[in-house]
Amino acid sequence: MWPGIALSLEIEEVLYSNKSKFQQIDLYQTRNHGKMLVLDGIIQLTQSDEFAYQEMLAHVPLFAHPNPENVLVIGGGDGGVLREIARHACVKTIDFCEIDEEVIKVSKEFLPDMACGFDDPRVRVHIGDGNAYLREQKNKYDVIIVDSSDPIGPGEALFERPFYENLKAALRQNGIIATQGESFFMHKECVANLVKITKELFEVQAYSYILVPTYPGGNIGICLGSLGPQLKTPCRTMSDAIQKQLNYYTPKIHEASFVLPYFAQKMFETL
Repeated sequence: MWPGIALSLEIEEVLYSNKSKFQQIDLYQTRNHGKMLVLDGIIQLTQSDEFAYQEMLAHVPLFAHPNPENVLVIGGGDGGVLREIARHACVKTIDFCEIDEEVIKVSKEFLPDMACGFDDPRVRVHIGDGNAYLREQKNKYDVIIVDSSDPIGPGEALFERPFYENLKAALRQNGIIATQGESFFMHKECVANLVKITKELFEVQAYSYILVPTYPGGNIGICLGSLGPQLKTPCRTMSDAIQKQLNYYTPKIHEASFVLPYFAQKMFETL
């Protein structure tokens, strides 16, 4: 995934290591970054900065939507995105689809500060292939969030056009999708492909980026598509009560995250 580049974190203890039906799952206690979840050798999160990714992937699409009631989350067995969605009282149902039940079990045991997202009574868990689940859903969701792993192994299909066509078909009027969009520094071709697909399929398209120090390159993106609502500014006002629970997302960060470096801006304009 990152030829010629390495990121090192000092490990104090291996808390869990096992190969599931789908992937190698490792969970470590690091010296300075809390617990760290690794899938197939790729860092998924550390407790020190997971909030940046979870908050932005959830709150950017949710605050861009005027009234998100029915939400679907595909992937993200750690529960962090669910934790953030649960802060929105307007949400009535949260369907959650994860292919690897072992990730959920490990997270509930070792990452309860994230897996608490599963405790919300609005959450309905579906264990299985997210792509297959999505094909059965039509005109159902206001917001769909895809918290996928990288485009290798079980997550590969989630970066291809048929999947995005299924995402669009599953949306209600004014629906919004937000998908893990890789890094425009590290994976230019992959990012360009996602932006091209969403530009072709959705009335409104945008790409937001997040600073996450323990991801290679220090950043990761969100690829968004909308059937109506604008994406780059919040549509709803956030209460002080919610803001005080957060560490990264603010309405100003929402807007600023769409201001792209010039090379990325030029790359997207040509698609």
